[in-house]
Amino acid sequence: MSFDPTAVPIRPAVSVIMVRDGDSGLEAFVQHRVTTMDFAAGVVVFPGGRVDPVDRQGAESIEVDDPDLHLEAWSDSTIAEAADGWRVLLATAVREVAEETGAVLDPALLRPWANWVTPLGQPKRFDTYFYVVSADAAPRHLTTEAHRSEWLPVTAILASAEARELELMRPTFVLLRELAQLGSVEAVTAGPRSIEVVRPEHPGHSDD
Repeated sequence: MSFDPTAVPIRPAVSVIMVRDGDSGLEAFVQHRVTTMDFAAGVVVFPGGRVDPVDRQGAESIEVDDPDLHLEAWSDSTIAEAADGWRVLLATAVREVAEETGAVLDPALLRPWANWVTPLGQPKRFDTYFYVVSADAAPRHLTTEAHRSEWLPVTAILASAEARELELMRPTFVLLRELAQLGSVEAVTAGPRSIEVVRPEHPGHSDD
C-alpha cells in the first residue's frame, strides 16, 4: 500500500519559547529529542506538544488581560475558525510546559509569536502555534521525549547547528535566528507582533 501524503491529518500543536537574559546574551530553554521518536527524532526543540481534548476543557478557565491580542495574532490561522480557539492554545501551552519542565506559566504572559504548518510529505503534520515568554520560573528536564533539557545562548545554538553539532528543524532555526537579532528579553517582548502563517511546500532543516 503506497503512502498518500495528502491523507496525513494536520493536528494543532503548541510550542513555547522560554527566554531569559544570560551572561552570553539571550538564552532559550531547549530540549534534545531522543533519536527513537517517530517525528523530529534527534533534533533540538522548544517544549510543547499537540492539543489534547483536555485542553478544550482547560480553556474555560483561561483569562488574559487583552483577548484581542490573541484574536488578532491568530486571525489568519486555522485556529481562528474554532470558538475560543486561542484559549485552547494557551491551555495546551500551560499544560505541556508543566508536564515537560515542571514550570507553571501564567497564560497572561504568553505572547503569540509564529505559526508554522508541517510541509506535505511528512508522516506526521502539525499546525504549530509558537509562543514566547520571559521565564522567571526554573524549568527542569522531565520529559521522556528528550534526553536532555537546558538553557543555552541562542547564538550558541545557531553556531552549533551551523557546525552540524546540533540539528534544528526549519521553524526552530528561523525563530532562533530572529531571536538572536533581537538580542534581549526586553526586545522580544516589546510589543504586539504581526504573524504570517508559514506553510512551506517542502521539508527543511537548518537552511534557508
